[in-house]
Amino acid sequence: MDKELLKQKVCAAIDASADKIKAVADSIADEPELGFKEVKTAAKVAAFMRELGLEPQTGLAINGVKARAKSGRPGPTAAVVGELDAVGCPESEKADPLTGAAHACGHNLQIATMLGAACGIMKSGVLSELTGDVVFFGVPAEEYIEIEYRKKLVKSGKLHFLSGKGQLIYEGAFDDIDMAMQMHADKNMPRPTVSIGESSNGFVGKTVRYVGKTAHAADAPHEGVNALNAAMLGLMGINALRETFREQDVVRVHPIITKGGDFVNSVPDDVRMELYVRAKTMNAIDSTHKRVDAALKAGGDAVGAQTIVETLPGMLPLNCNRRMNELMVENSLKAYPDVDIKDAGHFSASTDMGDVSHLMPVIHPFIGGTEGLLHTGGFHAVDFNAAVLLPAKAFAMVLVDLLADDAKEAKAILADFKPILTKEEYIEKMESYFS
Repeated sequence: MDKELLKQKVCAAIDASADKIKAVADSIADEPELGFKEVKTAAKVAAFMRELGLEPQTGLAINGVKARAKSGRPGPTAAVVGELDAVGCPESEKADPLTGAAHACGHNLQIATMLGAACGIMKSGVLSELTGDVVFFGVPAEEYIEIEYRKKLVKSGKLHFLSGKGQLIYEGAFDDIDMAMQMHADKNMPRPTVSIGESSNGFVGKTVRYVGKTAHAADAPHEGVNALNAAMLGLMGINALRETFREQDVVRVHPIITKGGDFVNSVPDDVRMELYVRAKTMNAIDSTHKRVDAALKAGGDAVGAQTIVETLPGMLPLNCNRRMNELMVENSLKAYPDVDIKDAGHFSASTDMGDVSHLMPVIHPFIGGTEGLLHTGGFHAVDFNAAVLLPAKAFAMVLVDLLADDAKEAKAILADFKPILTKEEYIEKMESYFS
């Protein structure tokens, strides 16, 4: 069957399912859950998949949900990915009052896009015209938060890595996937827009503990060792490094103090921090985070406190596939001819889709139909068609391009692709960051 006719069929199937797709997006937004705790969200995704006739695997990386649609012809496997977790944003009007979780990063829109693409493929009857398989994958824990909680999961053997896709790679859940697509909501972009990203920062995470000596803060401060002063000096040391960060490395170092002391009338003897060291390349990350360690230690040394820095694997920089980006642009214009196409270039934040991009071709476009800044209470979708249905149609049509005609396009992309790391090299690299 002609590819253009196949594309018309998948778009019509998505339009026919629009109310159900919006309902699941709203339901997920109404019950946001933080990473590796997405029990309700995963159940909603699995139920939606079953209604489409899919048989999802569940419990991957604790809460991941993965369904395979088989064409019946052997060939490449292309995946559409959506993220299950919310971010911590207590000021959002949709925030969970107990956990502060909210979909202020638009992951409910990602999931709805992924499920919308699934509607297009499964309800249109086009699968039998394709070669290879399609995977629809709801993945946990992209937001790298609640580090102490995740470290406990690692210690108990429930996790090996601290991010969802990293854990899924470790478990082998991407072993049977050859290429993958995921969108991300854009910020302050109410018009229908597709911004094509090329790359993003990666990062390593750190936890820091300063151990001092307590004493009465007024009567005998000279008997104590002030761990909070050590932390403040450590932060000043990091700030003194900032002028040495090269612009082309896009370095970002952003700490928070998670514990500043126990009682105001006692010298703080236990102060704790978390921070990321981000950059555009792993070489820049590796050189910068060691200097950050030295600055942090200098703060402790200055006041006589012990400094304990723990480095943790975070996320690798994102590298998007040029040809798949071209297909995304072509099909976005077919889905909505009036769409604005923008060049997003480099994204200074991070995504664990970067980890996947080291192993296989991926894309990660930014989609409009939203207002407000990401990770803030003001973020929300203002145009559901632009925020979800447009990328769902574009992804479904890209799948047709990839897997029609004996998967000629997918095979060409894979033949041209040179992985940055093998799975074994990826695991070794990420494990090397544990300190």
